Amino acid sequence: METSRIDSIQQMLIDEPDDLFLRYALAMELRKAERLEESLAAFMGLMEDDPPHVPAFFMAAQQLVSAGELSRARQFLSDGIRHAETQGKKHAAEEMSELLATLADSD
Repeated sequence: METSRIDSIQQMLIDEPDDLFLRYALAMELRKAERLEESLAAFMGLMEDDPPHVPAFFMAAQQLVSAGELSRARQFLSDGIRHAETQGKKHAAEEMSELLATLADSD
């Protein structure tokens, strides 16, 4: 079923390639379908927006933690916290800070 959702979202993105909601939904569906490299690439695209899409940093970091890529996860979290604070998204910054704190001592 995930593939049909992915296909549907990709079809919608043809007409609306800059739609933030659709791009984020695609990244999440790819993650759910365990198409992790594609999902990570989609999250990274959202991070490159101006302004960056703050939730993408957190989701990508969680995905990297699950894959055991803690160094990369820490970098995404640090960047995400900085952007969240710049954008006034205190709750998102706190959530990412909490995850980052749990990774401080692990490798």
